[in-house]
Amino acid sequence: MFNGAYGIARAARHAHLPPAHRPITPRLSPLPRRTLQTQQFSPFTPPDPAKLGPPRIRNPRKPRKGLRRLLLISVIGLPTAYFLDTRFNASALTRSARTFWTGILIGVDYKINFRPNPPLADSIEDLHARNAQRIFDLLRENGGLYLKIGQAIAMQSAILPPAFQKMFARMFDDAPQNDWVDVQRVIREDFGVTPEELIGDVIEHTARASASVAQVHWARLPDGREVAVKIQKREIAAQVGWDLWAFKVVARVYSWWFDLPMYTLVPYISERLMLETDFEVEADNAEEMARLVAGEPRLRGRVYIPKVYRELSSRRVMTSEWIEGVRLWDKDGITGQWQGGWRAGSPGAGGTPLPEKDLQERSPHTDLEKSHLKPDRGSWQGRDGKGGLGVSLKAVMTTMVDLFSAQMFLWGVVHCDPHPGNIFIRRLPGGAPELVLIDHGLYIRMAPGFRHQYAAFWKALIGFDNKAIADIVHSWGINNPDIFASVTLMRPYTGGANKRDPEEEKRWKAMSENERAYETQVAMRAGVRQILGDEDKWPRELIFIGRNLRIVQGNNAFLGSPVNRIKITGMWASRALAESRDLRAWDRVRNWWGHWAFRLVLLGSDVVWWWARVKQVLGLGGGMEQEIEERMRVMAKGFGVELNHGLFEG
Repeated sequence: MFNGAYGIARAARHAHLPPAHRPITPRLSPLPRRTLQTQQFSPFTPPDPAKLGPPRIRNPRKPRKGLRRLLLISVIGLPTAYFLDTRFNASALTRSARTFWTGILIGVDYKINFRPNPPLADSIEDLHARNAQRIFDLLRENGGLYLKIGQAIAMQSAILPPAFQKMFARMFDDAPQNDWVDVQRVIREDFGVTPEELIGDVIEHTARASASVAQVHWARLPDGREVAVKIQKREIAAQVGWDLWAFKVVARVYSWWFDLPMYTLVPYISERLMLETDFEVEADNAEEMARLVAGEPRLRGRVYIPKVYRELSSRRVMTSEWIEGVRLWDKDGITGQWQGGWRAGSPGAGGTPLPEKDLQERSPHTDLEKSHLKPDRGSWQGRDGKGGLGVSLKAVMTTMVDLFSAQMFLWGVVHCDPHPGNIFIRRLPGGAPELVLIDHGLYIRMAPGFRHQYAAFWKALIGFDNKAIADIVHSWGINNPDIFASVTLMRPYTGGANKRDPEEEKRWKAMSENERAYETQVAMRAGVRQILGDEDKWPRELIFIGRNLRIVQGNNAFLGSPVNRIKITGMWASRALAESRDLRAWDRVRNWWGHWAFRLVLLGSDVVWWWARVKQVLGLGGGMEQEIEERMRVMAKGFGVELNHGLFEG
């Protein structure tokens, strides 16, 4: 009230002034009002329980949104994803999930049980056996590129425990073939036409061969040429990216988990495997190898590369010349008596057209007849069908070692999958063998500098030049020259100091069987670390060069060691250094003088081979390769590795 009266009096006093000059009257906040307590104060008393009524049960708390979503995904999402993956994505995600689950099982199993007395296994061998079976089941169930990876590992699995060696020895069986409907879809997707419109009416619906990535069908073009149509399995295109990604992830985890310096090799391996699924790259490799062979007088007429028809080829389809020949694993077919006539060769040998006289025309109107259209050209085997090419195994194997030695040391273009299924043998009209090389998907290329180093390394191995070996090997980041020399030669290298210490030998004999198995695996891991050494310096090409050498050695052993493989390979290494156009003229002249001196050194290798040959003829041995394998097995135990010398033959 006082504030209001004061404001009125102030306004009257300054009413005569203009509004702009009147003083501003401050607004004062009203005085707070007081409230009076009219009720009597009483203290708080708790209520009587009898008057509260019956208790009420609170509803349970509803699950959180995250749990509800997880349950919904589990019940609806996962089955739906599985259906879509299997129906439209070639099971790529399912295969990767299966890989990760198997990898986790194996990794945890080894982390828990890899010790002298495993708590959840009877022995370390039992541990290896069950995990080898897990890997085998994974590779078989996933199929496709997994089989290709398994086969690649199989040729290098000699350093793995025996249980894994036995498992990988089973990886060479034929893969199941896709139905004709899938073949039609691939051709239509790549060319926009049916197989009959692309190739012609005469094409077999049943594949003549089926591998992990592709299958091969026989066909005859309208002009009469017979062709092999290699068709990639339709699911591979969707699976390859996921498969290689899963391979990289598992390799990365295992390299970290088990402390093995191996992951840096994985991208290079993956790149090679990816290129193997591109048939345009394979066609390029085949044409390049055909040019190189044609330009080398020492191989021309002894080696044949089938022609590729580029107009009938794509990334997933490759059409090439059909080859009639005897597979390398058919020793009786190679050496059996020739019954094909005087001065005659086997069908197609030497580039001659396939004979028409054996052609059996059939009506290509039924699916049954379309499965068996290829003519039977077995007349050269005689009436009983037991005849052979009548050629020498020594000549066959000499050609093979010459070819792959020229690839490594002379050209630097190396076919890395020369297993018996990729090599045909034919008989030329003069009676000499002709080697036909197919499947040119897996190749490596060696830089000139590395190729010269590798040739010099082989010369040093045979000449026991330990200083040169150590210098070259250390430049590659490898810390144990003896192990690497033995692996390269595929025989024990006796020029270095690779014997076990006597005290170590005494300690080894005092161990129990389980302790020895554990020590063997620990030593093997140490050996791998020594070979890999500096990962940054390690030449990635050595992975596939070693594979090539191992397969060629296995071929020679399978045929009974008819040639001195080491001598022939060393001869090409020395000669390539003298002939290489990548070297200066003076270096080539110096290498020529060294080459003639090196030939004398090779005489010692010949003595060893002939001694093994004599014992083989007398029934006292299996030949040089078998003796080498036996010696490798004994020597490898000193490095903690147990070799199974019968692996390749299995």
